[in-house]
Amino acid sequence: MDIESVPRLILAEELGELKAKIIQNHTAAGQVASGKTAKSLRVELEEGGGRLYGRRYFGVLETGRKAGKVPRQFYLIIRQWMKDKGIQAPPMPYKTNRPHKYTPAERGARSMAAAIAETIRRKGTALHRKGGRDDIYSREIEATRKRLMQRFSQFIEMKVEHIKLNTDVGDIK
Repeated sequence: MDIESVPRLILAEELGELKAKIIQNHTAAGQVASGKTAKSLRVELEEGGGRLYGRRYFGVLETGRKAGKVPRQFYLIIRQWMKDKGIQAPPMPYKTNRPHKYTPAERGARSMAAAIAETIRRKGTALHRKGGRDDIYSREIEATRKRLMQRFSQFIEMKVEHIKLNTDVGDIK
């Protein structure tokens, strides 16, 4: 193996391990619904570095969602989240016998999704109201940064120990 490729291999290994630990923490926290967030994580190595990418709103895994403007028809996003998580609402029966667009079960689910969406719009998510957390990715990023610094410094020491001079003085040890 070429000694110049060692830092790139170290970086790839550490970023891959970081990705796995984040997914493990995300799953252990019970945050997985559809799995799209975990599947969105990808490592990309580039000249002089690397990156770990995730979905646009990946940060809310630790911070929660603050109150404020929500996407149009946000309740439908919440409804899909409920389906993915297996959350069921009590059915809302109709008071008339005419044909209806939704079943009582779907009507109850849509009503619950709308209530959750409105609460998030007005108050933010429960995680945000509790102050967030730091055990999904923040601690792992810091630990990975420290390991990278240690591994890179060991590599630099190893490389410096093996400099050969083109003189009569000999090798530097």
